[in-house]
This record gives sequence, C-alpha cells and structure tokens, in this order.
Amino acid sequence: MLSERIEQWALAYIAEGKLEGELKGKLEGKHEGEMLALQKLLSKRFGAIPTDITRLIANAPLEAIERWFDRAIDTQQLADIFKDD
Repeated sequence: MLSERIEQWALAYIAEGKLEGELKGKLEGKHEGEMLALQKLLSKRFGAIPTDITRLIANAPLEAIERWFDRAIDTQQLADIFKDD
C-alpha cells in the first residue's frame, strides 16, 4: 500500500515537471516569435538594424519587446522606439 502511494506521488511529480517544462517551452517560443516579429518590422520600416539594437532586443524581456513593437508601428524614427528604455 505504501509503495503504491509512493508510486502515485512519483508519477504526479513527474507529470508536474512535464507541465512546467511545456509552459516554459511555450513562453520561450512566444518570446522568440515576438523578438523575430519586431526585428522584421524594424527592418521593413527602417532598413538594416544596427547591431546594438539587435542585441538589445535579444536580451529584453517579453514585455519590453511587445512595447517596442507597438511603438514601431507608429513612430517615424528608429531611435524613438527605444528612447525611454
């Protein structure tokens, strides 16, 4: 009986770990997708993206990337997108 209970706990622990891994993977995928979308938008609107901007985007949290994407839609100059960050 105790061995069955331990096995149930082990299976639940493994399932929880898999779920956490799936969620982490989805968040990483969303982050990468948003990053690539921002870079594509910037290059379409402003041409070649400077290396320092590419590096800034690559190291930014998802919230910043989403904020910059929104700014990139309306702004007239590349520098204005990142001026407050």
